[in-house]
Amino acid sequence: MSDSSILPPARLRPEAELARDALSTPVLSRAARLARWAGPATRVDAGGGLVDEQLPDAAAELGLSGEDAAADAGEAWRVAVDTGLVEVVDEEEGTVRAGDELSLLTAGSPQDVLSVWLGALETVLGDASVPDLGGLVDAIAGGEGSGELDLDALDWNPEAEAEFLDGVLGNLYLLTVGEDKAGDAPVPLPALAASVIVPDDMAEPSNDVLEQVSDAMMRLDDQFRMLEPVGLVEYQPVDEALMADADEEPAAPVEDTDVARYGLVRLTPLGLYGLRARLLEAGFEAPAVGDLADKGADALLDGTAAYPPAAAHAETRYWLERRRPLEAARELLAAARGSDEGAPLRRLRCQQALSLVGGAAEPALREVLDDAELGGLARVWLAEHGAADVPPPSEAMIFWLTVDTVAAQLAAEGNSEELRSLVEGLARQHSGFFDTAWRVDHPATADVLEAMGRLHPDKKIAKEARKAAFKARSQQGN
Repeated sequence: MSDSSILPPARLRPEAELARDALSTPVLSRAARLARWAGPATRVDAGGGLVDEQLPDAAAELGLSGEDAAADAGEAWRVAVDTGLVEVVDEEEGTVRAGDELSLLTAGSPQDVLSVWLGALETVLGDASVPDLGGLVDAIAGGEGSGELDLDALDWNPEAEAEFLDGVLGNLYLLTVGEDKAGDAPVPLPALAASVIVPDDMAEPSNDVLEQVSDAMMRLDDQFRMLEPVGLVEYQPVDEALMADADEEPAAPVEDTDVARYGLVRLTPLGLYGLRARLLEAGFEAPAVGDLADKGADALLDGTAAYPPAAAHAETRYWLERRRPLEAARELLAAARGSDEGAPLRRLRCQQALSLVGGAAEPALREVLDDAELGGLARVWLAEHGAADVPPPSEAMIFWLTVDTVAAQLAAEGNSEELRSLVEGLARQHSGFFDTAWRVDHPATADVLEAMGRLHPDKKIAKEARKAAFKARSQQGN
């Protein structure tokens, strides 16, 4: 995934709702509780962590027990320090006080709360990329008694590990914001691991690749267990009974009935917000539905050009809700004009938007009946809405609108099956279509005819389309 990619738009929950979710996460709520618990007698070490003798009291304050209580309390304290809920006053004395950020959790805006939560998320993501404590101890011991960390013995590359986790989370984000509603269902852990391990051009994974997928699953199982308490994901862990076999043989193909045993993960609404914020910080174009609501019609039509249909529909509804119907229709039509490469798709998005406006848009459509670029679109809309006294289009307008429509579909979908059916229908319904089509005064005429020649299954008709495209290019002087 390149940082120049434009990702599908995310549908975010309201910030007030997300802030409530953030405050209720175990990681942030524990960190805030320890920040309020800390006092003059609280001491930290050189790294800002609680001194060992105070960890039991911190665990008790959080109501934690068991063998992981001290470690969980230590993590909560580290989050409090990293997010500014606690501030180290004197490093030499190891004294602390409540940080300025603590008041934001009770008196700040939803954005303030989410900003603190994002800091907590970064801390937990950093921890999730670190090997288990036992492995670290072994690696330090392996440093020939020097007490230094031996990364080679640990077989741990911090940058590679962080990149691996970022890649997995990026794919989970794409599945969540995708058009096919995949984000509504949990993702099987084997599929998520395979998405970053198995090459796209590998039809059948080799045993070596399957073993890598199995290893990745075990790493991700540990990582998602850590990421669930910060509210990033909902996670059903790998069945413990399967763990014993993980090192014995490569992962076998997973049957549908067994998939839940291998782990299931779903991005939460808060997690979607968090990953989008990280993607934006990394330079990705990661839009959210509603981003264009306060912008002009030109920004709406251009901005939704690359959106999947459902997302474009939702964004357009947001935009229309803030405007009077007739004024919105006039603004949309004005923005749809143009002879540039993106103009056909703008007109398609305009037509789709106008279908949501309703009958109040009729005067705006009648005003452009004589417009060379919008007249055909206007007649289609008026006919669909049962308007009376709609003048019939000229043959030139029909052909111009046809070329414009195919050009828009090409830009929106590429060589899709729907476009193939449209091309076949046009050639079938209009005898001598290509004899007239090459003369159409539209910037995309030649490209459209070439596409028709590429898409039509009948070789004879495809050849006619290619000949027509050649004539159109000659006419245009290209």
